[in-house]
Amino acid sequence: MPDCIDCGEYTKFNNGLCTECYNKKNGNPWVSGVIKGRIAETIIEQLFMSLDFQVFKYGMENSIPGITDLLKGVRGDVVKNIRQMPDFVVFKHKQAHFIEVKYRKSGKLSKTDIEKYGKYPFENALFVLVTPKHIKCISYSELKAGKEITEKCRNWLGKRKEFETDSELIIDYCKYATKFFENVD
Repeated sequence: MPDCIDCGEYTKFNNGLCTECYNKKNGNPWVSGVIKGRIAETIIEQLFMSLDFQVFKYGMENSIPGITDLLKGVRGDVVKNIRQMPDFVVFKHKQAHFIEVKYRKSGKLSKTDIEKYGKYPFENALFVLVTPKHIKCISYSELKAGKEITEKCRNWLGKRKEFETDSELIIDYCKYATKFFENVD
């Protein structure tokens, strides 16, 4: 049976750390991911507000406060749909859009990433990917058709016809993303 190299407690890996020792040394990776995601959401929220969109927080954390803890260990279609609620609804010129914000250091986003909890229920959602270098966007229908965001693709948010956005302003917000994420794992 493998033992933690720090405390001697059980671990899954030979010459590895138990969960408690790993978290002491590296911080809890789940918490780190939540923080990175919230920073990315804030950058995108402020970006859309700067572009004169009305921005409404929509995700489960905002629409149903306190439900996150209640859903732990609960399964079913309703729970999946709640967990997959897009982060925002943005509105301008009598057009509304669901926006799901993702942060990926790798600069990659595919249908597999989105459907890890099952079929994605928001068919008309747009995914805004924040990376340490870029802000890109892809629709769920494009993901379903086999397209994906890669580090080298040119799915710039500023080129989306849905938004007719100000590319220079988006570049400014890319600089904020770079500033916040340049030294983040």
